[in-house]
Amino acid sequence: MNYETIKHLKDTDFKRLTGVQRTTFDLMRKVVEKGLGTFGRPPKLSRADQLLMTLMYWREYRTEFHIAQSYGVSEATVCRTIRKVEDALVRSKKFRLPGKKALQASDTVFEVVLVDVSEQPVERPKKAKNDTTVAKRSATLKKRR
Repeated sequence: MNYETIKHLKDTDFKRLTGVQRTTFDLMRKVVEKGLGTFGRPPKLSRADQLLMTLMYWREYRTEFHIAQSYGVSEATVCRTIRKVEDALVRSKKFRLPGKKALQASDTVFEVVLVDVSEQPVERPKKAKNDTTVAKRSATLKKRR
């Protein structure tokens, strides 16, 4: 799978596949292209494919081995690409979750249920001495004549 094959999907199908709106994907792609820059050998995957690979990892939580097989690259390349794309998106500060204070300021009322899961002793039947038989082995010594 690559970006060229999915860019023609309807907006609803695009969101179902990637987990983000098409406009968000385009904004993320611009940030990744700007954040990663060009240096060294040209990558095998385009920046859009690298972003799509990262979104696939986040959305489906597939193993890096499976993603590597889908894209025809090594596991190490998948790991490096995901890390670089994540770093570029975090550095841009455009894609963030709300902070702790924003979440605490909400008027949401939480209901808490406590469950006692402490360990309880279990009654087990006692074994009688008559129930068990122990075979005693007698040690015999052979005498030499």
